[in-house]
Amino acid sequence: MSTPQHPVPQAAAPGWQGAPGPSYAVPGYTSPIPVVRTHLGHAVASEWTKIRSVRSTMWTLGVFVLLVVGIGMMVALIVDANASESDLAGDSPLSFGFFGVLLGSMPIITLGVLTTASEYGTGMIRTTMVACPSRGRVLAAKGIVFFAIAFVVTLVSTGLVAMVDAALFTEAREPSGGEWLKATVGVSLYIALLGLLSLAVGSIIRHSAGAITIMIGLLLAPLVIAIFMFSESLQDLREALFEYSIPSQLGVWYSTQLSETGPSGWDPLWIALGVTAAALAGAFALLEKRDV
Repeated sequence: MSTPQHPVPQAAAPGWQGAPGPSYAVPGYTSPIPVVRTHLGHAVASEWTKIRSVRSTMWTLGVFVLLVVGIGMMVALIVDANASESDLAGDSPLSFGFFGVLLGSMPIITLGVLTTASEYGTGMIRTTMVACPSRGRVLAAKGIVFFAIAFVVTLVSTGLVAMVDAALFTEAREPSGGEWLKATVGVSLYIALLGLLSLAVGSIIRHSAGAITIMIGLLLAPLVIAIFMFSESLQDLREALFEYSIPSQLGVWYSTQLSETGPSGWDPLWIALGVTAAALAGAFALLEKRDV
């Protein structure tokens, strides 16, 4: 004969399982961590910590400095060993820094893309957005940190090459103050904007290889396409591609542009500023609409 089953009374749930509320507060305890409202400065500090702690950043910037300084000085030494005083008469000694900057633009493009696209590839962007739900603030902080790093590193590199060239080619004409400014500050701003454009493209594409390919194509494709446009009907398009290609715009800073017409003075900076602003506006708009 079976014994009757009596329900076993359940024990009361411990206090820590209760609903969140005042029960979590510890009387007499004050957290030593101050509670403050986050702002853009916190996001900038976070992005600075991330970008300087990643090994690829140091490698990419190292390659950039090696190309700008190494190629620039190598070209200057070759010219100094083979050119006569009459060959250099009337030329600016600062123009020989163009070759290193042209090659160095590719590492800056790569680093700009990786600053945003690599986080999407690794999934780190989810952690970033959890820590800072304001997506626009995150992208703005990335842009500020990257632009500052790219500008300072480029300015130091181009300034060093310019000083060596000016000291090496004493037989060439003395560059003016405006030429010094363009060959150092001007080209540094342009390269930093080119890297910032790459950062925006990386945020839009969200794929490192794809965004780098697009930016390398933007750097080289117009010039390569224009070289093979032999038809007379394409003459206007050919000249426009020559004049507004990135290598030609870089040459403006050193007075070695590929065409006698087209951008001059500080025009390349305004062109880069407009294109970069449009790309960043698109990146901000898509960032708010897409899921991470």
